[in-house]
Amino acid sequence: MSGGFDVRIESLSKTFHKGGQELRVLRDLDLSLTAGEKVAVVGQSGSGKSTFLHLLGTLDRPSMGQIWFGDRRVFSRSDAELDALRNKEIGFVFQFHHLLPDHDALGNVMLPALIGGASIGQARDRAAHLLTRVGLGKRLSHRPGELSGGEQQRVALARALVRKPSLVLADEPTGNLDPDTAGGIFDMLMELNAEEGTTLVVVTHSLDLARRFPRCLRLEAGRFVDSPDIEGQA
Repeated sequence: MSGGFDVRIESLSKTFHKGGQELRVLRDLDLSLTAGEKVAVVGQSGSGKSTFLHLLGTLDRPSMGQIWFGDRRVFSRSDAELDALRNKEIGFVFQFHHLLPDHDALGNVMLPALIGGASIGQARDRAAHLLTRVGLGKRLSHRPGELSGGEQQRVALARALVRKPSLVLADEPTGNLDPDTAGGIFDMLMELNAEEGTTLVVVTHSLDLARRFPRCLRLEAGRFVDSPDIEGQA
């Protein structure tokens, strides 16, 4: 594992400009996450949850403010350095799986490891281990079109973990699944998080899912508030 790190967010702001208008989504956001912590993020639609996740995952740059991974200033780095940091340290699970349709399950999971410099043998072994761990050991050669929605999400989960990231970010990871399948994916996500020792941040509209996290944050007026009672907040 690349080693866990605390995350510190300082005065993070994001403003979008469209049609001559200014939309400030995140406002001087401050937040600290300890290495290995599991956090759910809820908030009303359009509150900026996904924007926050994109900034935390270095997929976008803030308008103002800074994120620290341990003692490393994230956004003082070049785009190429951010690409390398993202590949090594961050795993993503999205509502829509974004699997490559012409690659089988094994190939989809291997790809980030190969991009990161792993040998084919190393990437194959790690990918096969994770796919077996998520119950797809007999489906390694199946392409996404041959898998159910829940199975595709399990492939995406294995892909997110293949490089042993320090931080896993999930954006509505069970949003397109039926309740039983969603519950199974959530259980697997939490189990793998514990086994791999990652920090886990999940954006969700599911109050049932959010309640199962040790910590829940509500995004309100562009800032996060610890929310022990999240009834009606998602």
